[in-house]
Amino acid sequence: MMSSTNEIVAPYEGARHASAIGILPTPPKFSSKQLEREYIKFRLAQAFRIFGNLGYDEGVAGHITVRDPIRPDCFWVNPFGKHFCLIQPQDLLLVDHHANVQIAESGPNTLLNRAAFMIHSTVHSKRPDVNCAAHTHSVYGRAFSTLGKPLDIITQDSCAFFEDHGLYDQYGGVVLNEQEGAHIAKALGNKKAVILQNHGLLVATDSIEATVHFYVSLEKSCQVQLAADAAAAGTGQKTKKIPAKEAAFTHGVVGTMYAGYFNGLSRFQLLEAQEGVSFNFGPEHGHPAEMSKL
Repeated sequence: MMSSTNEIVAPYEGARHASAIGILPTPPKFSSKQLEREYIKFRLAQAFRIFGNLGYDEGVAGHITVRDPIRPDCFWVNPFGKHFCLIQPQDLLLVDHHANVQIAESGPNTLLNRAAFMIHSTVHSKRPDVNCAAHTHSVYGRAFSTLGKPLDIITQDSCAFFEDHGLYDQYGGVVLNEQEGAHIAKALGNKKAVILQNHGLLVATDSIEATVHFYVSLEKSCQVQLAADAAAAGTGQKTKKIPAKEAAFTHGVVGTMYAGYFNGLSRFQLLEAQEGVSFNFGPEHGHPAEMSKL
């Protein structure tokens, strides 16, 4: 929808520079917190399968968490030892900030990854604005992390991370204690992503969709920079960096939470088309709240 001044009307403040003309989609509304919980569990399980399809698994390493809408002091996480591609809503664990798995609400495999808890509990505690956080050992993020430096802003897509990603410039081993989790949360700060030296990537945003999108985008940006740096070195050149003014403007288009949500929707649409399964929102939509075959 356009205003009388021909300014794009967007549903979120951060989307005011969006390149769409018209009414942009908004997150669903829920008739109850229980229905919202069912939806985020469904969506989180989808996110794991998306990551699995992209090859972000490395044995049993990696985790995505989402804050519970009924008990915001708890978060949902994958059970330790189950492949990303196999995760369904009923498999997820509900965990509080003392590492207690809530047995009544959780899936049958209640094995909790200690590293997942140490990293994500601290991030969710320190950042009330973060609803979803993801960390995996994806190939290009892991490779880039060995350089121990932030991402260069060399493409339009990497502008999403302009002054919006941190660097944890040391490696403290497998994250098995609260101190290491606190170091990672400190390096993340108020940004949406952090590069963990010799380890990989972590992305934390306000929605599952935005976290999935920005994780994929950061992984690809690492891949692009590795390739561009190699090409530049081979030809005796240096990559061209995007000036700060243009990078900041572009971040306002492609780097906002809404931009992440909107871009992330397409990956969930693809998964639903491939699997033939979507979420039903309840009786007000003419059907019970459960999975539906497309």
